[in-house]
Amino acid sequence: QVQLRESGGGLVQTGGSLRLSCAASGVTTSTYTMGWLRQAPGKEREFVAAVSWSGDHKYYADFLKGRFTISRDNAKNTAYLQMNGLKPEDTAVYYCALDRFTDSRWRYWGQGTQVTVSS
Repeated sequence: QVQLRESGGGLVQTGGSLRLSCAASGVTTSTYTMGWLRQAPGKEREFVAAVSWSGDHKYYADFLKGRFTISRDNAKNTAYLQMNGLKPEDTAVYYCALDRFTDSRWRYWGQGTQVTVSS
């Protein structure tokens, strides 16, 4: 059974940083694209970032403007999202995803981790 477990969320002040982790089990992640999406209260889930199976190719949502960095460690079956310069509008539940169909459709999802940015 494939499981994705996010960690690293929490409460941070505007301008602060957090590093999210996504540990996968039940699957060897090295052949799949991994990604992060988020859902703010009252809004639809939106794409944040994705990284190719090799880690060589990364792409991001336009609204991030270089503040977040996605990475992965296939030896650990883990993906990361380094978030810097956090803003209140980044407040959301952040989801890890594995095996991309489209930016919004993925085969596997984690349960999510809450990120709250105070002003």
